[in-house]
Amino acid sequence: MSSLVLESELTCPHCGHVTTERMPQDACQWFHECERCHAALRPKPGDCCVFCSYGSVPCPPVQAQRQANDCGCAGGD
Repeated sequence: MSSLVLESELTCPHCGHVTTERMPQDACQWFHECERCHAALRPKPGDCCVFCSYGSVPCPPVQAQRQANDCGCAGGD
């Protein structure tokens, strides 16, 4: 199992400002305020957190889930 990525680049959908943020390892972050335009970012419908919606990598809980579901098997024969 590979290690989790703990930093993500968040891109504000309102002004395009990009900032690198450290993600919590054991929780999803539901809110983030853009430091440039002060917009309150919230997850898009179907996403668990702002990192999954606006980040360069998904949050650690989603990364861990994907790693657990990846058995390393190739499909087919």
